[in-house]
Amino acid sequence: MASIRKTRTASGAIAVQVVRYVNRRVVVLKHMGSAHDQAGVDQLVEQALAWYEGQPQGTLFPTAGKPSLVVEGTEFLGSWHTFAHGVLSKLAEHCGFHALGDALLQDLAIMRLVEPASKLRSLHLLDEYFGIHHARRAFYRRLAQMAALKERAEGIAVRYAKDSLCDGLSLVLYDVTTLYFETFTTDELRVPGFSKDNMPQQPQVVVGLLVTRSGFPLGFEVFPGNTFEGKTMLPILEAFIAKHEVSTPTVVADAAMLSQDLLKEIAQRGMCYIVAARLANAAPALIDQASKALDQRDGRCIRLPSPHGDMVCSFSTKRYKKDKHTLDKAIAKAELMVEKGEPGKRAKFVKANTKEGYKLDQERIERARQLLGVKGYCTNIPKEQLDNASVIARYHDLWQVEKAFRMAKSDLASRPVFHFQERAIRVHLLICFIALAMARALELRTGVSLRQNIDAIWKVTDAHLHNRITGQRNILRSPLPEQAINIMASLGMSY
Repeated sequence: MASIRKTRTASGAIAVQVVRYVNRRVVVLKHMGSAHDQAGVDQLVEQALAWYEGQPQGTLFPTAGKPSLVVEGTEFLGSWHTFAHGVLSKLAEHCGFHALGDALLQDLAIMRLVEPASKLRSLHLLDEYFGIHHARRAFYRRLAQMAALKERAEGIAVRYAKDSLCDGLSLVLYDVTTLYFETFTTDELRVPGFSKDNMPQQPQVVVGLLVTRSGFPLGFEVFPGNTFEGKTMLPILEAFIAKHEVSTPTVVADAAMLSQDLLKEIAQRGMCYIVAARLANAAPALIDQASKALDQRDGRCIRLPSPHGDMVCSFSTKRYKKDKHTLDKAIAKAELMVEKGEPGKRAKFVKANTKEGYKLDQERIERARQLLGVKGYCTNIPKEQLDNASVIARYHDLWQVEKAFRMAKSDLASRPVFHFQERAIRVHLLICFIALAMARALELRTGVSLRQNIDAIWKVTDAHLHNRITGQRNILRSPLPEQAINIMASLGMSY
């Protein structure tokens, strides 16, 4: 049986021949010529078909059909996860990050989703898993270019939230975390401070993150490791509103952001806020008023004026049981310390007495008992615009930021950071930000966790086979799991 053969010549052109295989040897029936481009090759193939049509034995070339696999003389070249890379590249395009025009940055974000590793290791895995080669020096040479893409990446994320997630950004959630370094060397950015990773001796940076109510990241900023949390929110909010032309949002944050000066400054700039209240530090009169009004009735809410705006307080029986258990343990610990005369540094309910040594702080214990089961929230939004239940519901959305940080630290392994130059640190966080946006977008599109989605597309492999006799190269793809098909459908990919 005759066939059309394409083979590369010494000059780099592609020769087209009509050949027949006899006893594993190639017999050339007609050499049609060679071409250097695809159009020329296609023309030579048409000429080969026309030539063979005129031969006495008639046509043996179907006009269309799937390539056949010749087992004899076929060698296995390797297996790649090109399907997974194709899907994740489509995800990046779906989010809009292809507009950054940096293939290396996009591939590093993809590797963050698949298998978080060092930058050099990621370059190796891109070659090993996908057959994509980036020069190692390219990353370090292009650090400055990548770092300059932060604002554009944030702008793309904001547009995606507005257009694809239909989020008007009237409410944004804010929180901070810390990322530590595997070193004891410090500088202006990497400074020891209060560590949320329980690494107090390690230098760290503070990272502030803005997300939507659905947990999709909108922007981030990096601060020195000893920066107080409350001082990070206003700069990020102002930059966010100015850069992305976002109408004045309501920001939700935890109690660490509670400062009368800060909240006053936020209100002066026309922004609204909902933050958790530090009831233990509230005035005794306010605590008495809240305790009497709630009367330990499950689900009851009240709104009281406070120095931080309106304070919405609610009572929960479930929270009461948890708080009482914690309080009983703290009191028992305090009693033991008083008995031993060793209050220690964390003696919450112990106070010094010059005559009696140490004794229990009964006033503070009574105040804690009044607050059992009570949770407070401060806001400058009038009740006519947002009722008490809505204030509490908006604050409870804050778990989305915590989830985003957990995903960044666990699934994307953003910590520890091994870079020591500030530019490299900022690029590392930019890669993690893009990966986090892609991950959250995929979860929102499919309704399935990131790990389940990655596992589904990772099961699909492409085996590359090459026949030494015919020169034919075939790719055999393993069957697609149902979840992989669902992912493709959610991204508008044809199956």
